[in-house]
Amino acid sequence: MDNIKEAFPEIIDRHPSAAIPLEGVTSRLIQAGQQQFIFMAFDKDVEVPMHAHNAQWGVVLEGEMELTIDGNVRQLKKGDSYYIGKDVPHAAKIKKGYQDLTLFDQADRYQAQV
Repeated sequence: MDNIKEAFPEIIDRHPSAAIPLEGVTSRLIQAGQQQFIFMAFDKDVEVPMHAHNAQWGVVLEGEMELTIDGNVRQLKKGDSYYIGKDVPHAAKIKKGYQDLTLFDQADRYQAQV
């Protein structure tokens, strides 16, 4: 997957990329008032270190991810969803080919790339 067009249809691709500081991720950002929707697709395995922020909800569109939320480990695959409450520590091991849609309860979680 060299670009988002291989992962998502044009209706999503027309949105700007999000400045996400992870290697191997392509993204599209949809600003929704005080929240952000982010479509993400990964072309390599990625580990996201433990961190916390405002609430987050997501649904897995393709692939697999190991998600640790407040010490509890879950294996997520296509069709699974998750919720992370505000300020709850979490980390992830994302596998190549993973795609998701994530809603962040934060207007400025990520900036649009120009």
